[in-house]
Amino acid sequence: MTADRLGEIAALGTSVLWALTYVQFTIAVRTIGPSRLNRLRLSVALACLFVAHAAVYRTPVPLDAGPVRWGWLILSGVIGFAISDAFLFSALLHLGAHRTSLLMALIPAVSALLAWGLFDERLTWIQMVAASITVAGIALVVSDRRAGSRDGPTGRTATGVVFALGAVAAQSLRYILCVQGMSGGYSVLSTNVIQILAATVAVWIPAVLAGTWRTTLSAPFGRRAASMTVGGAVTGPFLGVSLSLIALAKAPVGIASTLMALAPVFLLPFSRFVLRETVGLRAIAGTLLAVGGVAVLLLV
Repeated sequence: MTADRLGEIAALGTSVLWALTYVQFTIAVRTIGPSRLNRLRLSVALACLFVAHAAVYRTPVPLDAGPVRWGWLILSGVIGFAISDAFLFSALLHLGAHRTSLLMALIPAVSALLAWGLFDERLTWIQMVAASITVAGIALVVSDRRAGSRDGPTGRTATGVVFALGAVAAQSLRYILCVQGMSGGYSVLSTNVIQILAATVAVWIPAVLAGTWRTTLSAPFGRRAASMTVGGAVTGPFLGVSLSLIALAKAPVGIASTLMALAPVFLLPFSRFVLRETVGLRAIAGTLLAVGGVAVLLLV
């Protein structure tokens, strides 16, 4: 059972890690801004990946990937991290965490459609119903917040929605490109190194050309923002993305992306017991619905 469901289990683990990442980056982005956060967290994640890859394969960068594989994974890294996360951080700044996560719940549907159109990857009717139930539960959870909460400090809701939809499209495309890049059972760790390396180069080049790269490192941002950035880099692009690659390699894209969209559900205990926020009946019902959908996906 465990070996057969490795992809699904990895996807659930990814959601837990991304829930932690979501909290940390929401705090950090309001202090240091989206562009600076993107450059710093990718740099930290890349350093961690270099050390891990050198420890396992005795070289910081994979030398066994051919040019075609490098091409797929470079595209995946640039689109899925440099572009998608730039959109995501801007959406967090304009919409706040809960409205952004509501729109990000569209990723499973978009990913499944892309996988169907490009790979003819078809889900059974039970899997489609279970995935729909899970997404419905996620939508209930993330919509159970008071309208007056300070989710969008800039007040630019329309701009935030555009950024969030851009993040959805780019992240869905990353899932598809990852499947191509990892074909043949290629190493998850090596895949992540190539992706994050490409994304890091992509976000630093504009800063170097514009002459703003010094401010990324020299401008003050406080101990809390620094710890949130480093912590989010470890739980997100280092550990979280590595688990997401296992999920994409071992489970259908539609199912993996659905389970990886459960981060808002896993945020509930943090909100209730750490932040002491009130969790309403809608959120509880949504959690039960999402968990029920996940149970069906794991059992069919």
